[in-house]
Amino acid sequence: MGFEDVDVVVAGGGAVGSAAAWQLARRGLRVVLLEQYEAGHTRGASHGASRIFRLSYPDRAYIDLAREARELWRELEDLTGAELLTVTGGVDHGDHPRWGQLAEGLAAAGVPHSWLTPQEAGERWPGIRFDTRALFHPDSGRLHADRSVAALQTAAAQSGASVRHATPVTAIEVLGDDAVLVHTDSGGYRARRVVAAVNAWAGKLVGGLVPLPPLRVTQEQPAHFAARAGEDGWPSFGHLIGDVPGGTVYGLATPGEGIKVGFHGVGPETDPDHRDFTPEPGQLAALRSYARQWLPGVDPDAFGPISCTYTTTPTGDFVLDRLGPVVVATGFSGHGFKFVPRSAGSCPTWPWTAPAPIGVSPSPMSTTSVRARLWMLSWRTGGRLCPCRSSTRRAWRSRPTSPSRTETGRLRSRPTSASRTETGRLRSRPTSASRTEMGRLRSRPGALKSGNGQEAGTAAATQALRSRPTASRRSSWAFAASSPIAVLSQAL
Repeated sequence: MGFEDVDVVVAGGGAVGSAAAWQLARRGLRVVLLEQYEAGHTRGASHGASRIFRLSYPDRAYIDLAREARELWRELEDLTGAELLTVTGGVDHGDHPRWGQLAEGLAAAGVPHSWLTPQEAGERWPGIRFDTRALFHPDSGRLHADRSVAALQTAAAQSGASVRHATPVTAIEVLGDDAVLVHTDSGGYRARRVVAAVNAWAGKLVGGLVPLPPLRVTQEQPAHFAARAGEDGWPSFGHLIGDVPGGTVYGLATPGEGIKVGFHGVGPETDPDHRDFTPEPGQLAALRSYARQWLPGVDPDAFGPISCTYTTTPTGDFVLDRLGPVVVATGFSGHGFKFVPRSAGSCPTWPWTAPAPIGVSPSPMSTTSVRARLWMLSWRTGGRLCPCRSSTRRAWRSRPTSPSRTETGRLRSRPTSASRTETGRLRSRPTSASRTEMGRLRSRPGALKSGNGQEAGTAAATQALRSRPTASRRSSWAFAASSPIAVLSQAL
């Protein structure tokens, strides 16, 4: 089978990959979107009818990102005729200082919000019980997840992208800084970039090609509870409370299905290829107990469990980054859906020589985001992980292991365990940090540390940061430790 020539292959047809395909195709690039399962499947993190949309973050960079994403959601609605974003207002409560920090962030960004007494909040939303003051933010709402993914793919196709379902990527083969082969069972693609927007499958597919932070894949199990007086009028809500798993509860109405309620990020770790989709009885019992105590507007005995995956980083922030021609987008689970038209639309696939069409320019992050304190994955330092702050610039060098380089200098990544092929090439292992040298990739184990210095991987010595020249222009993304945002920086 031959190879089809394209500019960008996007692997993964969930919300992130579909948004990336739309934004790249509208720039005049030749884009193919490959999704391993059929349209509308329920095996990932982008299915269902409801996701919370909110501007309510303590960090200005996230607020700005959500504002820009909101405009793109509205644009997508206009392009496709789909109803995606419904404003319902949101309310947060519980005895925790986070809500005060959230209010300060909203005030600094000029986002409408107000404090309500427990009595005022209870009168406004009788389906929720309040025992503390509540923070109301009227701009919050919900996104229809299934419709959103379908609309993103429709817009991508309208912009010229090819959208292909039931086409899993079986291998990624790096040829150089500006060339990559993407293999499938039905053929292959020769591209300048590949965007791996596979979330829970990121470690399996590209773990040997790019350095990834530790990714925790869990099977989450929220549930829809029947609303006693209908779903109209319900806000999205958050509740910080100490006597539930994880301490955080979220909820929102899902029209036609009930009130969706869940604990945040407490599910058991899972392999996305071997999930059982079965609710854990203890968590389900705790969720029903919470509904019985705190949600008088639902019937705790009339419920339907939901199964989905979270893929999270140690900080809870998502990752968008690039090494050579390989872009990785992962770690969005839990709060990333709302941002995808904006964040995935800025995937670091450029710069390259082809100009953007007239009237359409690449979308760099806001100035506020660029100034944020970063936990950077910097390719200029040979694959070291660099917490870069205003007063501290340190780097941890990873320990060398046996190389995953082939005799021809090409590195092939397959979503399997390591084994040699008949041609003598070594399939990549889902390990670690990588570095680029003359367009060839060598696998290194990533020594990862969180912003406070806690170890999250193999131990490594602390060394001074020294930038190294690169063979070509590259973009690198970062996820923040204290200022939680993915930020684009240009490494020229």
